[in-house]
Amino acid sequence: MSIKYSEILLNGSLIQQKLWRYQTDGAIGQGCRRYPESVLDRLLQLEEELAHVESQLGDPQVTSDRNRFVEVSRRHSQLTEMIEVGGAWRTALEDAAAAKEMAESSSGDEAVEAREMETAALEDAELLEEKFRYLLLPRDPNDDRNVIVEIRGAEGGEEANLWARDLFEMYRSYINTKGWTIEVLGSHFSDMGGYTDIAFLVKGDAVWSHLKHEGGPHRVQRVPVTESQGRVHTSSAAVTVLPEADEVEVEIDPNELEIDTYRSSGPGGQSVNTTDSAVRVTHLPTGLVVSMQDEKSQLQNKAKALRVLRARLLKLHQEEQASSQAAQKRDQVKSGGRAEKIRTYNFKDSRVTDHRIGLTLHKLERVLAGELDDVVKPLMPVSYTHLRAHETPEHLVWRLRREKKKGGGGGGGGGG
Repeated sequence: MSIKYSEILLNGSLIQQKLWRYQTDGAIGQGCRRYPESVLDRLLQLEEELAHVESQLGDPQVTSDRNRFVEVSRRHSQLTEMIEVGGAWRTALEDAAAAKEMAESSSGDEAVEAREMETAALEDAELLEEKFRYLLLPRDPNDDRNVIVEIRGAEGGEEANLWARDLFEMYRSYINTKGWTIEVLGSHFSDMGGYTDIAFLVKGDAVWSHLKHEGGPHRVQRVPVTESQGRVHTSSAAVTVLPEADEVEVEIDPNELEIDTYRSSGPGGQSVNTTDSAVRVTHLPTGLVVSMQDEKSQLQNKAKALRVLRARLLKLHQEEQASSQAAQKRDQVKSGGRAEKIRTYNFKDSRVTDHRIGLTLHKLERVLAGELDDVVKPLMPVSYTHLRAHETPEHLVWRLRREKKKGGGGGGGGGG
């Protein structure tokens, strides 16, 4: 392997920039990979933008505008991560060049050690460049948001409600393995202890990237506990995934709300509270309805209901901006019908099939226990499957090196 350096113009002055070209002679000819000046130019542009954004954070005109301040703060967070990774990549390039110069001017053990340092720096730079290039890709505007997930029993009667409960337990186990946090916002029990519906908040790094494709009808094929003849039934539950909205982003006019209170109930219709603490909020302009009953306080239930309503309104607004067609939430849930499934869970064959990408796994029990990465990651951007949001450059290099050794060269381990 040989390394060639080039000189490029940065910040108006000619400096020695540590770029290289891998050149290898193979059986079918010569191939090379060149690290372009344009990517390093982009890093300089980001550093200039960060300086501008930092000045905006101290501008009274920005700080006095809540929406603008949130937007600028979010961009500051994105730029900080990109520059941290890009700066570490640039440093690794410089280290490789310095090690090469040392090796060329040395001999014996010192030259060997310098060559090893050069190789290690090149490997670090390659790993860091991959994440830096990923961070430069257009971002989903919801990537940094927490997620609200709603699950409701759809077709199949009480079996659908029991299946909704099983899906919730599956997601809760998956969330725990990821180190995220979960908060149940509200739920309504069915007669046999299932859920007619349940809503919960998920907080953590890259939760939207991992969960956004979970929205849609999830079909189950199994013998229900209510079946006395041992026949397999097909039922479904509908999952909706929403980005959490900040209060400053979605303002709700109290005059556009209809708020009803009622007595909350548990499984089998039994009363949970003796006061009318449950709350039903209807947004009159859109017809969206959210009900909450888990808290003993009417005010707490109202606050949680508004939290979910705000997320639904944000999603609706984003959909209207992106397309004049049907809203994404209705596309996700539709009727929740069995024929509209995105995924099927077949108990007899221990099979999980994602119909959108033709993926089939024969590990149903493990999937339901929360091992969802093999189902979730194929739906994510390819470069993101082994890159974790907000991971320091040092930890990224250390982790991918370790996974490469364990997997004999593979780099797809770990989650985000």
